[in-house]
Amino acid sequence: MTTKIFLFPTKKIPTYLTAPVVKGDIQDIVLASGTLQALNQVNVGAQATGQLKSLKVALGDDVKKGQLVAEIDSMTQQNALRIKKAELERIRAELRSQRATLRLNQLKFARQQRILLNDAGSQEDYETADAALETTRADISGLVAQIAQAKIAVETAVVNLGYTKIIAPIDGKVVAIVTKEGQTLNALQSAPTILIVAQLDTITVKSQISEADVTRVAPGQNVHFTILGDPDHRYRATLRSIEPAPDSIIADINSNVGKTDATSKAVYYNGLFDIPNPGNKLRIGMTAQVSIVLQDAQNALIIPSVALGKKSENGSYAVRVVAHKNQLAVIRQVQIGINNNAHAQVLKGLQISQQVVVGEAHSGDADAHDQAGAAS
Repeated sequence: MTTKIFLFPTKKIPTYLTAPVVKGDIQDIVLASGTLQALNQVNVGAQATGQLKSLKVALGDDVKKGQLVAEIDSMTQQNALRIKKAELERIRAELRSQRATLRLNQLKFARQQRILLNDAGSQEDYETADAALETTRADISGLVAQIAQAKIAVETAVVNLGYTKIIAPIDGKVVAIVTKEGQTLNALQSAPTILIVAQLDTITVKSQISEADVTRVAPGQNVHFTILGDPDHRYRATLRSIEPAPDSIIADINSNVGKTDATSKAVYYNGLFDIPNPGNKLRIGMTAQVSIVLQDAQNALIIPSVALGKKSENGSYAVRVVAHKNQLAVIRQVQIGINNNAHAQVLKGLQISQQVVVGEAHSGDADAHDQAGAAS
């Protein structure tokens, strides 16, 4: 006689993975990558052509507005000024000569007028004297206009001579020297840059905000950021402005990019905010990891976002709560505030230390693969 024994898998027992309701701070933020820039940075250039005669500052020097920072060889501009002044004096001398001629022609005209009245002279001599007088007056008017023009030329030459002395346009620090002493500058086509001056007491952070997030961001929101060199220190500021167009708009105009190519690129908008920089610890070009705070709450009840179930019509969420171990979970309707997809703020429906279900595991027999045995 043979006996067969069949083994069947036992029913799986649900085991809940839970997390407690805790108190803490929660934020809903937008992440962005930023670059540090000077609040005000000026490329100090030259409007005069010539050899850079001397640099009065070195890299890293602090300068004041109006301070002489460089000088260009001014011989050409000095000679041009001398020529313009000489031309002005020549015209003035010619004007004096014409005024003397005017007095002489006035006397001749008066004499011819008296002679004609006494019938002692000819009409032709009278008309000649009158024409000479009017011609002299016209010449004087022309010379007066030439003097005004020559004065403008002299003033322009003085300005051009002044361009050979390069002065700092703002208070700041020399952050770059582009042109070395002895180099020749050509200002006929474009203004060459000699050095760069920046104000570093306040740093501007230029953060790139994606087009998916920019509609949720507004000036006045709190921001904080860290730098790679000091990731544990959090700098705090307030968002000052958001540029209305992305940087790519200029590149798209300059390079005939088609509509299809342009729309396939990721689009970022620049959010700007300022941060005091005592001691110049923050430097131009540093990378910043920026967080723009959309909402925040302190000392709030918090649960993991994965604990949230279906959302009802009134806006509440179904959350499963376990009162005691080995008991079935009970569904509670919970009002939620901030939800950053990692944690959610509980406004109503739960209390601190309650256990919410975040997942399930199953314990029990594995696959029932035992084969039947026989015994006599």
